Amino acid sequence: MSGLYTRLDELRRRTVTRLDEQLATVPHNPQAIGEREAQVELHTQRLVALDAAESGLCFGRLDRRDADVPRYVGRIGLSAEDGAEEPLLVDWRAPAAQPFYTATPLHDLGVRRRRHIRTQLRTVVSIADETLDLTDAAAVDRAGPASESVLLAALNATRTGRMTDIVRTIQAEQDRIIRADVRGVLVVQGGPGTGKTAVALHRAAYLLYTHRERLARSGLLVVGPTPTFLRYIADVLPSLGETGVVLADLGGLRPGMRADALERPEVAELKGRLAMADVVAAAVRDRQAVLDGPVTLEIDGTPLRFTKADAARVRSRARASSRLHNEARPAAARTVVDLVTRKYADKLGENVLGGANLLGEGDVRALRREVAAEPAVHRLIERLWPRLTAEQLISDLFASPDRLASATPGWDDADRVLLHRAATAPWTPADVPLLDEADELLGVDDSAQQAADRRAEDRRLRQAQETLDLLHGSRSTDAETEDESEELLAGDLLDAEGLARRHQESDTRSLAERAAADRTWTYGHVIVDEAQELSAMAWRLLLRRCPLRSMTLVGDVAQTGSAAGASSWAEVLTPHLGSSWRLEQLTVNYRTPAEIMAVADRVLAAGGTGGTAAEAVRSTGIDPWSWRVDGDDLPQAVAEAAAEFEKEDGTLAVVVPGSRLADVTEAVAARLPGVSDDLTAGVSVLTAGAAKGLEFDSVVVVDPARIVDEGVRGHNDLYVALTRATQRLGVVHQGELPAMLSGLQPR
Repeated sequence: MSGLYTRLDELRRRTVTRLDEQLATVPHNPQAIGEREAQVELHTQRLVALDAAESGLCFGRLDRRDADVPRYVGRIGLSAEDGAEEPLLVDWRAPAAQPFYTATPLHDLGVRRRRHIRTQLRTVVSIADETLDLTDAAAVDRAGPASESVLLAALNATRTGRMTDIVRTIQAEQDRIIRADVRGVLVVQGGPGTGKTAVALHRAAYLLYTHRERLARSGLLVVGPTPTFLRYIADVLPSLGETGVVLADLGGLRPGMRADALERPEVAELKGRLAMADVVAAAVRDRQAVLDGPVTLEIDGTPLRFTKADAARVRSRARASSRLHNEARPAAARTVVDLVTRKYADKLGENVLGGANLLGEGDVRALRREVAAEPAVHRLIERLWPRLTAEQLISDLFASPDRLASATPGWDDADRVLLHRAATAPWTPADVPLLDEADELLGVDDSAQQAADRRAEDRRLRQAQETLDLLHGSRSTDAETEDESEELLAGDLLDAEGLARRHQESDTRSLAERAAADRTWTYGHVIVDEAQELSAMAWRLLLRRCPLRSMTLVGDVAQTGSAAGASSWAEVLTPHLGSSWRLEQLTVNYRTPAEIMAVADRVLAAGGTGGTAAEAVRSTGIDPWSWRVDGDDLPQAVAEAAAEFEKEDGTLAVVVPGSRLADVTEAVAARLPGVSDDLTAGVSVLTAGAAKGLEFDSVVVVDPARIVDEGVRGHNDLYVALTRATQRLGVVHQGELPAMLSGLQPR
């Protein structure tokens, strides 16, 4: 092992040296700037990977029948210095490491023995051997089922409030999905505790390793259900040495916006319907207005009549110029100015020249400049074809009953009332796909910015040329006193354009930072966790982010809590992908003890989803219990139950119906200081929706009947709440327990 760490330290030193060299270089042209930035990012990511490997560098060894030298498996790959055929360490993602996860006694893949190594920093703290060659009876007796013991030790370990990688304990069915073909849309269906999220994140690391060149250019996006969930998984990819990944929830997918206001479920469902794409398109068309009647403009005291036919001509020409609203605005503005200029010229001819328009081309150009600068003309252009942002369009639409009625022909008034809100209302996650849809239809009128960029470029070129002229002038003066000068100046090596480019600021952001800040960025691969929750409009947004349709979607339709979410994968994906997707299933529940799953299975059956729970692989011997509370003492009873669980090791969560979040949080906080949404410290009080995708050592579920009644898919919400626990579960309730929870032991 010491040789591995010596090699690791050497690689770190080399990488730091190369990074310093790249940072010290001064590129001479845009291509060189791009190459340097790519190398800086490459070396930076390499350093991150080397630092991540420090903890648990090597965790496995394979002894093979056809090789005398063992193969070591670890977090990164390390080659041998002497050019030996076998590397010092094989990266866990490499094909050569796959037998570590998939070899069995019946299909040993040429492996005689598999060794599991656990380290603490650079010290080996335990070794467990597993013999796959069943013909060696003595070795089998000595080794035993090491893979099961290693897995169960990891599963029984207390939680920290942050997800950790499972690189040491990946199971065969998980490994198959992690290494699946990058092409196409892969759907991974799995019940609670099957490791869906861990598999998805390790698949991200595997794809970044296997398709490094392509994904280094386009990046990889991971979409999760909530900001809390993203904080929970934030350490996994860095621990695997991967940092070039964008993590976002739906409310954070719009650069510069944090859309996190709460939305009523029925409104979120309505906004998520595919029909909203037509509503947004109609709202854009409605802003490309014709006039109700003629309007009169006054230019330099001359009244001009602009008719409905003139407005219709403006709209027709603008729409013909571009399908995007803002990009068509210059055409609309030119048409308005042309029409008004013609009317102005004709009017001057009538008033000044006795009806004969004898104005020359130069006169008309002068009139056109005067018309184009007239505020009244600017107001007319804004009325006929306003420059719009997505936020302005959607805000105006929802704030105006008239605009809503115009954009939703055939809709029920009740649905329009649901969409109506104040113009100053905060944005919600359900608004983000609508804003993205609006952006796709509006485009950007960047003509003014382009003109400003050209002026800035011209200014830089002039300044660069003046600098070179001064240098040449200085050399000419020196040459009067010397016969010949062999000194090379900047002008001998650079022209003005090259010098100007050297003074341009380069973009030093990482690929992930650039991607996260660019709404139009398209990713090489997209991973979606809790994918069953997404609406049809959210899928439109995500598919725009991934035109190659290279995606991994993980979730469980038996846990869908949103009215806009999926009852089946075919229901949600067929409208967007047809049959171009494939399904894999995770069938083993590694997290939830059998005692808890026995209760949760009855809730799943009562919900009528038709789903089948994964098989639990472990038992803790701790039965889940229920506690009936009479009167108004429920919050205090919950606090008492939480206090008892808090004495145990590990993390603790209290899962409540939304209507009881405030009073239960207050009671628990009074009894147990440290209640917060930071999963690494204190007690978490959460609704079932907020707890989705998370896990805790101990869980108290509050008022299960109300969780069912308040939820859009209440049985699914209760199923989620019950399956968050890895060790201990208690249920505190008022009145009779629902029949499906009759298996709980009374406290």
